[in-house]
This record gives sequence, C-alpha cells and structure tokens, in this order.
Amino acid sequence: MRALLSFVYGLLAYLASTATLLYFIGFSGNLWVPRSVDVGPGAGWMQAVGTDVALLVLFGVQHSVMARRGFKRWWAQLVPAVIERSTFVVATCVVLVLMLRLWLPIDAPVVWRVEHESIAALLWGLFGLGWLVALVSTFLLNHFELFGLQQVFAGLTGRTAPQGEFRTPLFYRYVRHPLYAGFLLSFWSVPVMTLGRLLFALGFSAYILIGIAFEERDLLVQFGERHRAYRRQVGMLIPRGRAFRQAARQGRPPVAKT
Repeated sequence: MRALLSFVYGLLAYLASTATLLYFIGFSGNLWVPRSVDVGPGAGWMQAVGTDVALLVLFGVQHSVMARRGFKRWWAQLVPAVIERSTFVVATCVVLVLMLRLWLPIDAPVVWRVEHESIAALLWGLFGLGWLVALVSTFLLNHFELFGLQQVFAGLTGRTAPQGEFRTPLFYRYVRHPLYAGFLLSFWSVPVMTLGRLLFALGFSAYILIGIAFEERDLLVQFGERHRAYRRQVGMLIPRGRAFRQAARQGRPPVAKT
C-alpha cells in the first residue's frame, strides 16, 4: 500500500509539473494564458519590481538549495528516498505557481520592439526551438528520473532504481548544459522586450549561471576526473569548435554527465 501511494503521489506530481511548465511557457512568452509576464493586475512601479524580484529569488533559493547533495542527505531523514525527487518537483511547482499567480507587470517603456515581420518570426522560432531543446535534453538523459516517476515506479515494482551514469548523448557532445541553453534561448528570443520581460530574463539567467556553478561542483565530487576532462573539452552553454571537430572524428563524446 505504501508503494502504491508513493506511485500515485509521484504520478500526480509529474502531471502537476507538466501542467505548470506548459503554463509557464505561455507565461514567459505572453502567449495563450490569461496572466503572463506583461499581462496582469496593475501596480506601482516599485511594488511590481519588488514583488517580481522576490519571486525570482524564492525560485532560485528553492531550486538550488533542494538540489544540493548536502540538503538531500538531511532531507532523506524526513522524506523516503522513493519520493524525494517527486517532493522536489512538487515544491518547484508550488514556487512556480506562486510566481504565475503573484507576478506583477511593470508599467514602463518598451526596451525593444522588432517591427520587421521576418525577424519577429525568426525570434518566435528561436523561442520555440529553445523550449524544444530543453524538452529533448530531459529525454536524452532520463526524463522520468528527472521528474521522479522512475523512482516511484521502481518502488511499486520492487526494483532498485538504476544509478546515474556518466554519458553525453547528442546535445551533450557539444555543450555541457543544453537544458539550460534551451531555457536561455527561449527567455531572450522575443520580438517585444518590456522592462518586466527583461527583469524576468535577467533573473532566470542569473539563476541558471549560479545553478550551473553549484551543479558542476556536485558533478566533480561525484565523477571526479571524468567530469573535469569533460569541462576542458566541451563548452558550458555555447559549443566550442574543438568539440564539433572531435565529435565528428570520434563519433562520440569523451565523457558525460547525468
């Protein structure tokens, strides 16, 4: 019964994260949803900036702290290992829902506006491409482990969840963090950049860079020299010419990350 409840909990967490992320895509691009980065209740300039910055900081703290190895060791004393990742997903959903609900548009002049239809269409294409790269990147490693489903399914079937392996499929041959690269591409590829949208993009860009620093420190502890060699040969977010040439010659990357 405990295993079944854990599985149901993990499945609901996965469905909630999917719905939240789909709304977040529309929110970030001012598309399809009733409230977004630039659409919502009016507020004073100072109130809007203060609220939005607080929401960005809350997301960054939650996401970074809960992903760290030290926190996970402490957290394991309170939350069963089988639902640890699902609980992380639920906490992320809660923080994102708060952002989607409480974010305040900033009433200020537009930073830039692309009027040329072809260039605007190109930017929207890059916006979609960024989210596609992010999605594919999760499946290249282990999408269901990342969102906690693999762990609860393993608990339900009495199997042991496999340990993370060091590998670099497809995008990971050229950049170490294609998931984050996809996010950055989508956050900045919009034809109309308002001040609120700029704050949103800057806030998440700062979080991504800080998060990468923490993540790579953990990967060095976990994989040691293998990840250190990977860092030397493959760019963090932008492909290096050397990585392209080496991958073309060898048909595979030198090392990988989980």
